[in-house]
Amino acid sequence: MARTIDLDIAYSPRNVKFSKVGAAYSDVTLVDRLSGASWAYDWSPYAGGDLPRGVEYCPMLWGPKFYSQWYSAASDALSAGSGCFLGFNEPDIAEQANMTPKQAAIDFQTYMTPYSGQATLVTPAVTNGEGDMIGLNWLEQWFTECNGRCKADRIAIHYYANSGSTDFINYVTTAIDLAERNGIPSIWITEFQNTGSSADQILFLHEVIPWLNNNTAIERYAYFFVADEYLLSGTELNAIGQAYMSYS
Repeated sequence: MARTIDLDIAYSPRNVKFSKVGAAYSDVTLVDRLSGASWAYDWSPYAGGDLPRGVEYCPMLWGPKFYSQWYSAASDALSAGSGCFLGFNEPDIAEQANMTPKQAAIDFQTYMTPYSGQATLVTPAVTNGEGDMIGLNWLEQWFTECNGRCKADRIAIHYYANSGSTDFINYVTTAIDLAERNGIPSIWITEFQNTGSSADQILFLHEVIPWLNNNTAIERYAYFFVADEYLLSGTELNAIGQAYMSYS
């Protein structure tokens, strides 16, 4: 049976075009290179400047280092028309937010859950690592610790591997199943990248983007990322960026 997306949850952002395509960025002036993007984020509670018209900014509560700034930033983002808040960045690994599922559940309820009904709340974004306390296993434990109190509306996942489309599709499908078991209708892939050569990445994108666009359980995605030597050469789209935009 085909899955459907409930687009009328909580909040409808103003003046935003609809597309699954996202722009993960560190320089806001480069976002307009992805003309097909409808949403963007920069691993921060602040946009860092003006986004192109029709592109929705999703502030991120990266981790504890941003707690003191979050309430003010969240209020400003809502006032500016944001309708999405992203949870902690890769808390399942030490190099990033580095949180246990229990602490992340407590802190999500403190800082994110109060905005339930005002914005789409997205879970902590986990890696595709494998193990008892990493990746989707970490996220499953987070749901257990939340015990229904976190009020997340969407699941966020990341994916990095030098592998083909089959591995990626299998991983995303497993994440969709996890979302479904927890009453969440769709997922966001807020970072993904084939880490192989440019040719590998181009082939990968041509294989997976049509699948992402056609899968109603995938609501948004963002390839890594809008910067030189990734989706750009200098400040213009390179062949990888053009492949990413081919279906937008």
